Amino acid sequence: MLPYIGRRLLATVPVMAVVAVFVFLLLRLTAGDPAAIIAGDNATARDVAEIREKLGLNQPVVTQFVIWIGRILRGDFGESFFFKKTVAELIVSRLEPTLALSVCTMILAVLMAVPLGVVAAWKRGSWIDRFVMGLSVLGFSLPAFVIGYALMYLFAIELGWLPVQGYQRLADGFGGFIQRLILPSFTLAIIYVALIARITRAGVLEVLGADHVRTARAKGLGELPVLRRHVLRNAAVPIVTVIGFGVALLIGGVVVTESVFSIPGLGRLTVDAVLARDYPTVQAVVLLFSVVYVLINLIVDLTYTFLDPRIRY
Repeated sequence: MLPYIGRRLLATVPVMAVVAVFVFLLLRLTAGDPAAIIAGDNATARDVAEIREKLGLNQPVVTQFVIWIGRILRGDFGESFFFKKTVAELIVSRLEPTLALSVCTMILAVLMAVPLGVVAAWKRGSWIDRFVMGLSVLGFSLPAFVIGYALMYLFAIELGWLPVQGYQRLADGFGGFIQRLILPSFTLAIIYVALIARITRAGVLEVLGADHVRTARAKGLGELPVLRRHVLRNAAVPIVTVIGFGVALLIGGVVVTESVFSIPGLGRLTVDAVLARDYPTVQAVVLLFSVVYVLINLIVDLTYTFLDPRIRY
């Protein structure tokens, strides 16, 4: 087990190196001069040259990358051109809303999708199966902003049950914190319920026809013990895989949802930084999202070995 974990950890090093190069070049090689943007419309050529000198933008791209990666390894993400703060401060101040939204979304999605997928597989061909799969197709086909605006109109504007937009930090009260998370969390959860429920149904259907399930039923075990002990445990690998894959989709969904519901998280920060061509902020946030995605994939791979000890790479 430990050698396998060590190999998987070492395998993430070249992946993160490629991600760092990609993130750096993605912005530096695009059109536009950040020094001219920072200087403003009324700046002279000398002002722009001084800013380029200060930021090191007149150096070769390779030198800029070496300086940038050295600062990243020391925990120095630079200073935001647009927000006039250190990027680390910006990320810390925006981390709680995004983390809260992501965790609530995945909890809701898993709690709803896995039972729905199991029931759909158990009642294969029935109206329950068709209903669940129809909802899954509909949920996965609709864009996040369409779902968000529809829920906002119904529950916030028409019924007045929930706040329309905004975010309240957990330290300012749990009630307001939850109220402002319900709509955005359900907006994202609907998409992941559709995805996870379909994969759960497929995985459970495959296991339901296995020999050990027929043997368990022949011994007189009821349907619930069979589903819980013999079916779900063996269908867990594809379910865990799609949950991990959902995290990658969640990164993009957070950007859209935070913009729709005016949540001051990392997704909204990314949008503002891209529009302002704030290189240090965009690079740091994209790199953070990439690191999270790589780590989630690593955790999923390691989880396989606990769910099925036969799995070794």
